Amino acid sequence: MNDLFNSFMNGPDENGRFGDFGGRFVSETLMPLILSLEEEYERAKTDESFWAQMDDLWKHYVGRPSPLYFAERMTEDLGGAKIYLKRDELNHTGAHKINNVLGQILLARRMGKTRIIAETGAGQHGVATATVCARFGLKCIVYMGAHDVKRQAPNVFRMRLLGAEVIAVTSGRGTLKDAMNDALRDWVTNVNDTFYCIGTAAGPHPYPAMVRDFQSIIGKETREQLQEHEGEGRLPDTLIAAIGGGSNAIGLFYPFLDDESVNIIGVEAGGKGVNDKMEHCASLTGGRPGVLHGNRTYLLQDDDGQILEGFSISAGLDYPGIGPEHSWLHEIGRAKYVAITDKEALEAFQYCCTQEGIIPALEPSHALAHVMKIAPNLPKDHIIVMNMCGRGDKDIFTVAKALGFDMSDAD
Repeated sequence: MNDLFNSFMNGPDENGRFGDFGGRFVSETLMPLILSLEEEYERAKTDESFWAQMDDLWKHYVGRPSPLYFAERMTEDLGGAKIYLKRDELNHTGAHKINNVLGQILLARRMGKTRIIAETGAGQHGVATATVCARFGLKCIVYMGAHDVKRQAPNVFRMRLLGAEVIAVTSGRGTLKDAMNDALRDWVTNVNDTFYCIGTAAGPHPYPAMVRDFQSIIGKETREQLQEHEGEGRLPDTLIAAIGGGSNAIGLFYPFLDDESVNIIGVEAGGKGVNDKMEHCASLTGGRPGVLHGNRTYLLQDDDGQILEGFSISAGLDYPGIGPEHSWLHEIGRAKYVAITDKEALEAFQYCCTQEGIIPALEPSHALAHVMKIAPNLPKDHIIVMNMCGRGDKDIFTVAKALGFDMSDAD
């Protein structure tokens, strides 16, 4: 695994910066915890026993490697590029989140922490954290926006079944931003025994780089699988992934950043359309740089620098910022970022169900919608790899409501 840490300029720098983004903007109380975490992770990165345990859990507990699936019917129907889906929704707990949670909780145990806190939007990070805490017998508290508690009820129940305490956050609009705010407040007041397990590639350094490193197993497997795939044996031409904070996307992208022939596209939540009312969560498309949750990155904000709420049908993409490494990749032009609306994502959701027999989460449905836009106009030997980062069980009620289907009258 150590080869993952030697690519693409080896960013961030010693101050946790990706160009002008990233850094550590935290209270004096948290700085010793952040520095301690950084030191422990630096030790773990070169500890063969740490990676041996990670590899064993990824294989026997998570079910990795996840398949790289050729979407034959979708490819034929769209009539252009070959479409491959990296099936991370088949992981234990149903999403990519557990890849990173395992690494962070192993670090927490090395540091002697017994209480784990986490934030969650769609609930997949909360479920993954609750799962791994149950596996190791650790206390788990998950902060979740009250709005998300309602629209992601199946995941709330799963977390509680796994023994986690789920705290509904009523401040703000009751979404992921607000859950992260309250988790940070908890951490400040419980510094001795508590470890904050952040679910996305954002937050103060070392979190963005650390989460990226754990999630890079996605891209590393993709690279190997496509090289070994019968009839391919080469790199992909285009990588596509959905982005809220951006952990699944940077996990797919990172092992390919040095390969100039590989096009990289991140797909943000366009909500009701990118407009001045901020009825979207497309930070790179409709935002500008600022500071939130301990790092400098692109944000949705007003002229006075106040963070705006934004909107997305997808709870996991409903965040007014983005991971700082994505901001950097955007600024230097290594990756392209686009926005997909709720309507387009819902169409892609249904298309995936009927074409491939796969019910996707709303998050990767955004990425698939962009695949559907560009694939027909690309050559037939062009290879697109899209990260299917989560399955759609959690979104059934949201989708049913959006499509006007009454779940109470299913007969």
